[in-house]
Amino acid sequence: MGVAPGSKAERKAALDAGAWMFNVVTSVGIIMANKALMATHGFSFATTLTGLHFLTTTLMTSVMKWLGYIQPSYLPLPELVKFVFFANLSIVGMNVSLMWNSVGFYQIAKLCIIPVLCFLEILFDKVRYSRDTKLSIMLVLVGVAVCTVTDVSVNSQGLIAAIIAVWSTALQQHYVHHLQRKYSLGSFNLLGHTAPAQAASLLIFGPFVDLWLTDKRVDTFDYTMVVTFFIVLSCIIAVGTNLSQFICIGRFTAVSFQVLGHMKTILVLTLGFFFFGKEGLNFHVALGMTIAVIGMIWYGYASSKPGGKERQVYIPISEKTQKHGILSSQSELDLKV
Repeated sequence: MGVAPGSKAERKAALDAGAWMFNVVTSVGIIMANKALMATHGFSFATTLTGLHFLTTTLMTSVMKWLGYIQPSYLPLPELVKFVFFANLSIVGMNVSLMWNSVGFYQIAKLCIIPVLCFLEILFDKVRYSRDTKLSIMLVLVGVAVCTVTDVSVNSQGLIAAIIAVWSTALQQHYVHHLQRKYSLGSFNLLGHTAPAQAASLLIFGPFVDLWLTDKRVDTFDYTMVVTFFIVLSCIIAVGTNLSQFICIGRFTAVSFQVLGHMKTILVLTLGFFFFGKEGLNFHVALGMTIAVIGMIWYGYASSKPGGKERQVYIPISEKTQKHGILSSQSELDLKV
């Protein structure tokens, strides 16, 4: 090993920060593009649009396979079917939850993803969290709740949609980490397997789901030049969003990805005030943002400390080095491209 531990740790920190920034930029970009598309131009076919996102992602992974950047890899069909089921249920569930619930309750439901992921990590991965890590997660949740939750009205069908959305999202994100570890798949490999299946299923069923949700047909919409431009822009940014989600969950864990994800909520709110006027910014929003940011800094500190968040697994030395070899060469590929 010719690399000094300090420089290796610094390189990992730099790559982590790069992966995270990639995710933030693409996620915020897609929210802004979709906001323009849906709110301004009335294109409300979210499920079909997601299908187009995965179709674009499939084209990107096909080109990269052809160029030799993605090596052939194996993912059993039952695992792929399970993943696509959870992922599509998560997309449809979140759209239905937003339609049937108030924005406040929708935000609370999204906050519940973290506790569910923690439960899944404790149950399946035997992860142990320190008291500080648990408290910092709670502080983040409180901060984001203070920021985003205004009106909270609940109805029974909305509650069922929210529960399905939260559990399917948590299972999908936990599954990304599980599949990458179990089959030594890099982010590109996993996308290469899942994107075509998601594109096909969402483009077949998406128009019907959107018709049910909006009472409008996607094929009779008036596609102006501006609308078409925003659809194409949304699809291009989505390639980065899909890829960065897999890179981030692979490099961190699903829980860390969610905690960092709330940083995007804060960022979207802040950008919203800059670009779309200051009327939404008041004392409780500013207070919530401050609490959440303090919680995120604390989480970063607490979970990186020894015992802050540990997986209780004992891997034989030979297997460990072998696995490390596979994973490090794969992460090189993830970040080279």
